[in-house]
Amino acid sequence: MTKEPVRIAAIPSLPERADDAHKGEVGRILIIGGRMNECGMVGAPALAANAALRVGAGLLQILTTAEAQPTIARLAPCATTRRFSPEGPPPSTIAVEFGADVVALGPGLDPAFSADVILELLKDYSGSGGIDADGLNTLAAAGRWEASWPHQVVLTPHPGELKRLVRGLKIDTNLEDRERAATDLALRTQAAVVLKGAGTVVTDGERLYVNQTGNSGMATAGSGDVLTGIIAGLLGQQMSRVDATVLGVYLHGLAGDIGAEELGRLSLMAWDLLDFIPEAILELEPEESE
Repeated sequence: MTKEPVRIAAIPSLPERADDAHKGEVGRILIIGGRMNECGMVGAPALAANAALRVGAGLLQILTTAEAQPTIARLAPCATTRRFSPEGPPPSTIAVEFGADVVALGPGLDPAFSADVILELLKDYSGSGGIDADGLNTLAAAGRWEASWPHQVVLTPHPGELKRLVRGLKIDTNLEDRERAATDLALRTQAAVVLKGAGTVVTDGERLYVNQTGNSGMATAGSGDVLTGIIAGLLGQQMSRVDATVLGVYLHGLAGDIGAEELGRLSLMAWDLLDFIPEAILELEPEESE
């Protein structure tokens, strides 16, 4: 009989930073995504990149297509960009050249990043990794999942993406069923799973957390891309995958709650979340003793 995962109650502390830290020491993040074709999507990787920087990542590079690169560079001016070509070096080589601590793949992913390219990355790259959105859909369409270091991977599906990953799986809206589905995927893949939605579920199969922050105003395009960036930024600061995902979904939801209070739920956009991440972080920072 499968053992029930242990419930996580406490929110992990924010990552510590030395007074003399420099940008190369606090997380080098590679975001892979963006496209400019019949259905362009350049905002997704930019949102993820800016969110990673908002939570403290030191260096950020976006790997994207030549067509999408100029626009993404303007939307994420604090990041560098690099062009990807199927004929050029694979993403695993580019990640090593950049010195990436974390690779986050999926936001607005171009078809040039085929299932074979993604599987090669999962096979060859030994750092932490996050797979979201089109990255998950590409793997689901290929019907394959292989990773050399699955214990360093975080999957962030919404219910529809999870159903595509695990064919035949039925997920109801009740919390118990969502917890079961997320735990099942974590046990199948050995990856940590973030099943997004109202009451986001985080689990690695052994521990489980249900998030209590967030609101319906966050049901808007790009919100998941911001979460991808937050988690990647925290992973890059040497947090464990469970601590990074629990803290990440909590901060993401808290930023949404602060934003909804300021702007109203109907007016909240994913881009707004970037402005409220600092306030969410300040709420968790310990007060300095006088």
